[in-house]
Amino acid sequence: MMMNQSKLLLISAALIFYNSCEKKSILLDGYLKGKISIGPICPIETIIPDSACMPTAETYKTYPVGIFSSDGKNKLAQIIPALNGSFIIELVPGSYVLKLESAEPHIGGSNLPIQVVVNSQDSTLFNITIDTGIRWNGLNRVELGGLEPSQKQTDPEIF
Repeated sequence: MMMNQSKLLLISAALIFYNSCEKKSILLDGYLKGKISIGPICPIETIIPDSACMPTAETYKTYPVGIFSSDGKNKLAQIIPALNGSFIIELVPGSYVLKLESAEPHIGGSNLPIQVVVNSQDSTLFNITIDTGIRWNGLNRVELGGLEPSQKQTDPEIF
């Protein structure tokens, strides 16, 4: 009888100890995914893209996108896209700032920096657009306003 009471007391103590311990929830990582679009690469883009005017691995290295802490001060990761611009990166749930890190002075613009939130076991989708600033300095018929085609400027220029 004494043995059964001892076992019961031990089990009760273990249950009380287990229930009194703070239970911590484990947050599983989430994902940030999307596509980086960089362009134009050439001064004139065609309806059927010229393969010479498509972004390359080197293009993506020229316009690096970093993932920073929510205050934007500490770099935590680098987005390295596939050749088609798609990316997926596993992150701890939280708030992050995406920044274009390029020091190139001719960038036309981008939709960065931006704050994104990654949730546990979820995917956050964000597509990044980077304008290279390459422009065609010529005029098309709509912009000509009556000028003859021979009066068009034909040299591409980077602004």
